[in-house]
Amino acid sequence: MLRQIHRIGPYRALYRTQHQAHRGFRSFTTTTQLAKQTPNSGSHGQTDDSIKIKYPSSQPSSTPTSDTTQTHSKPTLPSFSMADKTAIITGGARGLGLVMAQALMTSGANIAIVDLNESEAHKARTHLLETYHSQNPSSPPPTITAHHTDVSSESSVTSTLAAILSAHDTVDTLVTSAGFTENFAAHEYPIERIRALWAVNVDGTYLWASAVAKHLMEREAKGSMVFVGSMSGAIVNVPQPQAPYNASKAAVRHLAASLAVEWAGRGIRVNCLSPGYMATALTKKILEDKPALREKWTSLIPMGRMGNPEDLMGAVVYLASDASAYVTGAELRVDGGYTVT
Repeated sequence: MLRQIHRIGPYRALYRTQHQAHRGFRSFTTTTQLAKQTPNSGSHGQTDDSIKIKYPSSQPSSTPTSDTTQTHSKPTLPSFSMADKTAIITGGARGLGLVMAQALMTSGANIAIVDLNESEAHKARTHLLETYHSQNPSSPPPTITAHHTDVSSESSVTSTLAAILSAHDTVDTLVTSAGFTENFAAHEYPIERIRALWAVNVDGTYLWASAVAKHLMEREAKGSMVFVGSMSGAIVNVPQPQAPYNASKAAVRHLAASLAVEWAGRGIRVNCLSPGYMATALTKKILEDKPALREKWTSLIPMGRMGNPEDLMGAVVYLASDASAYVTGAELRVDGGYTVT
C-alpha cells in the first residue's frame, strides 16, 4: 500500500513502502529531482527572442505553378466548377495569393488580382494568361484584370471594387490573401509595425469582405468568401516570436465565423483557410539564411515537410465553389498535421 503523499516545498512526491520495494516496484522520481536533471525543460516549446525578421520592403516575384493539368481534363464533380463566376484575390500578385488565383482560374473563374504592388499585379496577370494559353490552346481565356489597392484604406478598397465591377460587371467570390508577418519579441515589437500589420491582416480583410457583401446584397445574389488565416491563429509558433501576427490571424478566423452567421440569411458563405508553413519564394529566401529554423519547423510537422503553395489549390476551390454549398463559418487547416499534435 502507498503511504500518504508528503508535501516537499511546492511539490509532492510519492513514497512506497519497503514491502512494495521488495516486490520489485519502480521508485518514483520526484518533480524536484526531474527539474534538477533537466535544467532546460520546456526549451523546445518556447520562443526565442533572438529571432528577429522584419518584413522585407522588396520581395521575389512569383510565377504560376506548372503542376496543373489542362482545365477539366479529368472527370470531377460539376459543383467544383467556377465557370461564369468572378473571383477577387487580394494579395494575388505573388506567393499563395497567385497560386490560389491560378487554382480558381483553372476551375473556370474570371479573376481580379488585387495587390499593393501594381507592377507585380500586372505581371501576375500576364503569367496567368500565358499559363492558361499553354494548357488550353484552343479555349478562349478567362477575363483576368489587375488592380492596385491599399487593403487597409476604405477609400482605396471602394474605388478598386468599382474598377473591378466596371471590368467584370459582377463579383461572386472573394479570397483575402493580403497579409504579412514579422518576428520580434513582444516586449520589443515597435508599435507602429504592429498597427501596420493589423491594418493589413485584419482591417484589410474586414474592408474587402464588407464591400463585396454590400455588392452581393444589392444584387440579392449568393456568394462565397475565403479568408486566408493561418494555423498561427490557433497555436503559438516556436521558436520565432510573433504574438501580434498570431493574434491577427485568430481575429481573422473568428471574423469569418462571425460574418458567416451574420450573412448566412443573405446567401453569403464565409470560411477560413488556414495554411501551415508554406514554402513560398519569400519563405525560401528567409530560410536560406536560417537553416536551423527550417529544421525546427519540419521536425514539428507530422508529414515531415513544409507545404507547397499548390497544396492550397484544391482547398481554395472547394471553399469558393458550390462543392461546399452547406459549409460556412468553418476553418480548413492545411498544415501537414501540425496543429493536431
